[in-house]
Amino acid sequence: MAEGTAVEAIDIVKQFGQGDHVVRALDHVSVAIKTGEFFTLLGPSGCGKTTLLRLIAGFEAPSAGQIVLEGADVTALAPNQRPVNTVFQSYALFPHLSVAQNVSFGLEMLGRPRAEITATTERMLALVRMETLANRKTSQLSGGQQQRVALARALAPQPKVLLLDEPLSALDLQLRKEMQGELKRLQRETGITFIFVTHDQEEALTMSDRIAVMRAGHILQVGSPREIYTEPTNRFVASFIGETNFLKGTMVDDTQVALPGGEVLAVAVGAQAAGTQAAGMHAGQSVDLAIRPEQIRILPANSPDTIAGIVSGSVYFGTDTHCNITLNGTEGAQIVVRLQSPVSGSAGLDVGASVGVAFNPGALRVIGA
Repeated sequence: MAEGTAVEAIDIVKQFGQGDHVVRALDHVSVAIKTGEFFTLLGPSGCGKTTLLRLIAGFEAPSAGQIVLEGADVTALAPNQRPVNTVFQSYALFPHLSVAQNVSFGLEMLGRPRAEITATTERMLALVRMETLANRKTSQLSGGQQQRVALARALAPQPKVLLLDEPLSALDLQLRKEMQGELKRLQRETGITFIFVTHDQEEALTMSDRIAVMRAGHILQVGSPREIYTEPTNRFVASFIGETNFLKGTMVDDTQVALPGGEVLAVAVGAQAAGTQAAGMHAGQSVDLAIRPEQIRILPANSPDTIAGIVSGSVYFGTDTHCNITLNGTEGAQIVVRLQSPVSGSAGLDVGASVGVAFNPGALRVIGA
């Protein structure tokens, strides 16, 4: 158990079913989550993220491996014996009770003194900014207000770890964005370790201290939002987090790659990229390359140090305009370039126009399969 680690999953295997119908939801998963961080499990449906959360909570038992909370092996302990609490997709509030009664319910079940219950309930309602609605029935609240009550109820017993299973999924877009900020604020103010499950990349990037990207029962990469976005170690992570252009190339040496059209470009050699290259890449080897749309510039045709291309389309997204470019000499490879939309006029270029394309230094990355 590393110092400052709140939760550790050690070589976790989780299987469902028997015989020929066994499904392995988690396949030898290990991860350490630091004390006081906002940690997100991110991945598509069926990747195992909610299963891992339920194992930490104690709602499921692993087929193999250990769950360790603050240095103690809790693998065999029931949920109520673990210093964790959970906020679910459905908030499971008591509609016949008031907001304050919902928040105080768990404390009453724990047998806390009445004075402590009252003080804690008031403090939690103030924390989630619901003190003025303390006497209202939860059935009379909006979705966002109900979510705040669920958070206050989960935080009231002061758990060491708060588990959140896609709690924003039922909210509309504007409210989700507001609650993303609220969740991050609550985590900072309480100092409690938050473990958040989502399939929404934007939620993960905007709220997390670190992210674990999952697929098919495996954790593919763990890192800060910036590391996950700018230094993906494989094609799935690069494609799942934001929009990415993929190109084929051939290694020239440790720092350069040649495109099919003959252009030789520098590739990033950061910590992640260096580790990927060190795994056996050599001159002449075919590789996959990734570059984000905002790291590409469109210049006039025949500009120095550019790749020739033709505009094949553009899409206006309000703040951005995405231009589709077909590169010459790259077997018809197409890329998307993200341009900031001007205040007036059009950022798009005429379809069929010849342009030059340049990649920002350090933006082109060699990635794994």
